[in-house]
Formats: sequence, structure tokens, C-alpha cells
Amino acid sequence: MTTIPRIISVDDHVVEPPDLWTSRLPGRFLDRGPRIVRQKGRLSMPGGWREDPDGDWADVWLYDDLVTPLMKLSAAVGFDEVGFGAVTFDDIRPGCWKQADRLADMDANHMEASLCFPNTLPRFCGQAFMERDDKELALLCVRAYNDWMIDEWCAGPARGRLIPLSMVPLWDAELAAEEVRRCAAKGSHAVTFSENPHPLGLPSIHSGVWDPFFAACEETGTVVCLHIGSSSSMPGTSPDAPFIISSTLTFQNAMGSMLDFVFSGTLARFPNLTLAYSEGQVGWMPYVMERADKLWHERSDNSFGTDLPEPPTSYIRGRVYGCIFDDETGLANRDVIGMDQICFETDYPHADSTYPDSADVAARICDKAGLDDTEIYKLLRGNAIRAFGLERYGIAA
Repeated sequence: MTTIPRIISVDDHVVEPPDLWTSRLPGRFLDRGPRIVRQKGRLSMPGGWREDPDGDWADVWLYDDLVTPLMKLSAAVGFDEVGFGAVTFDDIRPGCWKQADRLADMDANHMEASLCFPNTLPRFCGQAFMERDDKELALLCVRAYNDWMIDEWCAGPARGRLIPLSMVPLWDAELAAEEVRRCAAKGSHAVTFSENPHPLGLPSIHSGVWDPFFAACEETGTVVCLHIGSSSSMPGTSPDAPFIISSTLTFQNAMGSMLDFVFSGTLARFPNLTLAYSEGQVGWMPYVMERADKLWHERSDNSFGTDLPEPPTSYIRGRVYGCIFDDETGLANRDVIGMDQICFETDYPHADSTYPDSADVAARICDKAGLDDTEIYKLLRGNAIRAFGLERYGIAA
């Protein structure tokens, strides 16, 4: 049996506690900022909500015009059946949102450390704040979230176990850069950002608009974390195609994003910028890397729209990290991808989570792929320590 070291997961989530914003926003915003109310109602669509006295109880986030019920899919661990449905904080596992309970669940899941993305209200990179009209309130909400993440969720007994991951005001690259520097000064060196800002109605990676943000990340040693779905869009083939097709194709978001960062010249302009993709797996990387390099060599006179001075793969090595939870194809091609660039995730508390069996799952996939002890260590913790500079939090290599 493979010996499994204590796992460092680079993709988990935290359900935002009910008082996160009400305890931090100025009083004049308390009746408009994010707050929880308990209501009876029904889902009007996946994620939509309407009050109904004959409906089911749910805890519902209200924030200006936004009405978002707490969804079972956002806190799936512990439920016998998982599907679309609204729930209350009393229904979900306490480890979804309480620090002490999360640490206990991590112990039970053979985990040392975890990087937690936002979940229900902000969505994966804070899109909810970008979408609201009042940007003064939105900016205060972003900063309140980051202060809670750094000063509370990742503090005290969680230091070195829960790793800070901040967000930025997506609507302004200069403000985003400022928030990166502010959070880095407080101890956060990872930031969640959209895998593709264009579908959000924002400038693309190719525009150059985001350079102040990337410069701040490079300057502060902040890793740019790109979660599947953080563009608020998912791949599909046709409107009537079943959901399983979109779910199978989710890797396309990470694939397109990596190519954007390479061929926009962003990784060339910022040679110390590090990217980390979450929930995109890595099995697609070998062919895409091969194809990109071949096209780069075939180009002439910028005919393919690129003037990169070096082959595309030269910008990927040691700087673009993927993560897996069950990617057998990726591990079979680890020498092409680079074993130093593949991390592991448990995705707690989502439906795909390997909790509480992550050690057994890891042992099985490592055995099947024939990983040796050095490769196992890299996958399950070593690569994450190097990518995110986790030594600064007291995590031993």
C-alpha cells in the first residue's frame, strides 16, 4: 500500500458565515449589504428563489437586488443525496463554515492544509460584487471578505492549515492591484481571479488592461488562482445538450485560459507571475502544449497573431500549475506535463469532494499510475508548498 503524506489541497471552498458582512460593513450599509434571512420559499430556477409560505425553509442571502439561497450543492458533504435544493445553516455540516469544525474535518481527511475559494454569495472570484451598481459598497464588501479570510478564517489555530485566498474588485485593474498589495501586507499571497474576464463583460487578458494587477501579483509573490466557472460561463455544444456534456468539457475553460495567458504575452511580460488552475484537471495539457509549440515554430511575420520570442511551453514550465482529484490520463502523461506542476485537491464541501476518503482515493490513483514516493510527495503536498510559498506559514517541506 502506498504511503500517503498529509495532503495539501489547493482547491476547497468555504461557505461564508451569516455575519461576515453585517459585522464589518459601516452601519449605513447594513440594510443593503449581504445579510442572511430565513424564509420559506421555493427555487424558481437553479439558484433563483421566491418566497412561498407553503415552501421549504432556507437561509437566503440578500444584497441590494441580489437574492441567493444557500444551496445544498455548495455544501454537499454529509448529505445522503445531493441535488439542487435550498438549505439552512442548521442543515449543513458545521465544517463548511466554522473554523474549528473545518480543522477537525481536515484531520479526519488526512489533510494538513487547505486553500479555500469563495462559495455561495460572492461566487468563485467575487463576480457578485462586480455585478452590483453601487461600487462603493461593492469595494467595502470585497475588503470585508478579505479581512475576514485573513484575520479570522486563516488565523489563530488555523495558521499554517487554512491558507489565505483573497479576492479583488474586478471592475477596476488599479483597485485590484491596490487590494493585492493591501492583502499581501496582511499575509495573503494568493488571489482568486476570473479564468476569462471577457464573458463577464470585462477587458480580455489580451487587452493589456490587467497589467497593473499582474504587476502587483508579481511584485508581492501572489499566485493568481483560476477556478473553473469563475468566468460565469461553462462550455457546451447546444442548448438542448444534457448537463453531463458541459460537465465533461469543463477542462476547456482552463485550456483556453492558459492559452490566453501565454499568447497574450502576459507570462512573457511578467516572468515571475505564477498561475494555479483549480478543478480543470491536467490530462489536456500535453497535446495543447505540443500543438502550441508546433504552431509557434510554423508562424512567419506574425501571421498567426503572435510575436512571442520563445516557444509557448517555455512560459508554462514551473509557472502554470494544474490540480487533479481523479485524472488518470494526466498522471499517465506526467513526464510531458511536468510532475512538478501537478497538485491535488479535495474540493470540500462540494459534491465532487473526496472527503472523508481523500487518503484512500490518493493511494488508489497513485498506485494505478505507478508513482514513486518522490512523485507522490510532489503531487500531494510538495508542489503546493513550492507554488504557494507555504513555508511562510510554517508548513514544513
